[in-house]
Amino acid sequence: MKNKSNNYAFIDSQNLNLGIQKLGWKLDYQKFRVYLAEKYGVKKAYIFIGFVALNQSLYDRLQESGFILKFKPTIPDADGKIKGNIDADLVLRAALELSDYDKAVIVSSDGDFYSLVQYLYENNKLEIVLSPDKENCSSLLKQTAKEKIWFMNNLRDKLEYKKKSTA
Repeated sequence: MKNKSNNYAFIDSQNLNLGIQKLGWKLDYQKFRVYLAEKYGVKKAYIFIGFVALNQSLYDRLQESGFILKFKPTIPDADGKIKGNIDADLVLRAALELSDYDKAVIVSSDGDFYSLVQYLYENNKLEIVLSPDKENCSSLLKQTAKEKIWFMNNLRDKLEYKKKSTA
């Protein structure tokens, strides 16, 4: 079933990846891209991600699956952990392209997107907030998205990556 909407997805890659990992499974990004298109009419799916040269094969696979990658330079934090804070980039892209899409799909559990979600909701531009994990989703996001939030905890059967058998 093809959805005829012209919706865009704005994906917080780190939040998505860590949220799914906490649930104990690995996301199949190719299945996820198809799911976004069929379920929510997503024509463009932006993934906001910190750039690390060693991850080039991951970036290639994401692009082959139909995602548009928006990179942010990474820097180490005080503990030496690599950070590529993409929040402002995601919000800016959603705002700049507001007139290009029917509705937005926001993929994150991060309360930093509260204002964006509130604006989209109030202006009938929010399709859904897809939160990777209900337990770790910001209460601010839950409150502002109201009935337009869905948790990926229930999507393991559809979207889990399974190694292909070599038999």
